[in-house]
Amino acid sequence: MLKCPYCGNKENLIMPSDACQYLYECPNCNKIIAPKTGDCCVFCSYGSNPCPPVQLSDKQ
Repeated sequence: MLKCPYCGNKENLIMPSDACQYLYECPNCNKIIAPKTGDCCVFCSYGSNPCPPVQLSDKQ
């Protein structure tokens, strides 16, 4: 689940398993969402779970 920091819209999205998604356009407010400083992607900043590459690195 990804929550827009601008309008609060929540979207169920499929995360890429082999890459980080840096930008996402909210379908509700049409703002471009970018990760917070220090995060690799929008899922790590605004998602209910970090992206798969980060999940894998946390397990090691």
